[in-house]
Amino acid sequence: MTTMTGTTGIRGQAQERARQTAAPLRRAEGSPAATSQRPPDQTQGAAPQRPPDQTQPPTTQRRRPELAAFLRGRRARVTPADVGMAPGLRRRTPGLRREEVAQLSGVGVTWYTWLEQGRPINASPQVLDAVARTLRLDRPEREHLYHLAEVPYAPDREAAAGAVAPEIQGIIDAVDPHPAVVYNARYDILATNPAYRDLFLIEQPPTSGVANVLWSLFTVPARDCPLVFRDAELPVMVATLRSAYGRHVGEPEWEGFIHALSAASPYFAQLWKSGDVLPPGPRVKTFRHKAIGELRMSSVSLSINGMPESRIVVYTPDDDESRRHTAELRERRLRRGRLSRGEGRENPAP
Repeated sequence: MTTMTGTTGIRGQAQERARQTAAPLRRAEGSPAATSQRPPDQTQGAAPQRPPDQTQPPTTQRRRPELAAFLRGRRARVTPADVGMAPGLRRRTPGLRREEVAQLSGVGVTWYTWLEQGRPINASPQVLDAVARTLRLDRPEREHLYHLAEVPYAPDREAAAGAVAPEIQGIIDAVDPHPAVVYNARYDILATNPAYRDLFLIEQPPTSGVANVLWSLFTVPARDCPLVFRDAELPVMVATLRSAYGRHVGEPEWEGFIHALSAASPYFAQLWKSGDVLPPGPRVKTFRHKAIGELRMSSVSLSINGMPESRIVVYTPDDDESRRHTAELRERRLRRGRLSRGEGRENPAP
């Protein structure tokens, strides 16, 4: 009996000490100080995130305050009436309140507060799109938001590759007989003039489903490529493509294009793996035209307001012989046009 009682007493003391040790832990877990250190969820009911990384690179540390100021400024300019809400009484905020932005965007209030405070939390493209819609951001502002939040920006495909403004088309038409084209960062062909179509005359059309000069140049036989120094020019174009790719890593349109062209052209796949990077810039290229021979052309890139990452490229003759060939190509086009309209034909004898 004595032994059993002593054992029971020791066990009870151990259990009591365990309860005393656990009680402060339970209180700390439920205290505001403890819960405030947890990163908020993007949406109500979402799984908790891991604590934010306190070792942020300098670029991130600089962008977070810019992101905070940008969101506060855009929130202040949107009124409740703009989003169909009653203004309410005693409103001291010039625009929407933080909780109103969170509610309209379908995200947690704490999460949006932390985002606007520039804290190091992660944001998905879907959530940023929702916030952008609530704050009525236009396309440049939406892209700016993505860059500040360090999320790859994927512009709407139809907007990115849509119709070029008539004024832009008029510019590239006006520089005839000089070839001109509008490229985006992926070398999709957005607009051309007849001289460009003469210069890049390729009998086999691209099969990628989109007009893209890289696809055309890499998938035709070398003998049909309009670039005389193909092995010197194509690496430069791939390096220029990669310089833009860094802003689009992970975007389905870009990843799909790179994968498809790598599968269609082992040469492109080889150049892509090299990792070389070059910005767009002036070049001198030699073209081969089946009807008139070779043309040495200087290319110049011009940026376009309102079309981020798109550019006009104009080709001008680099020597006297190329200037004569350029004029000859223009005369050939005009002659074809007159014949297609039925002009210039001899009238039959009465």
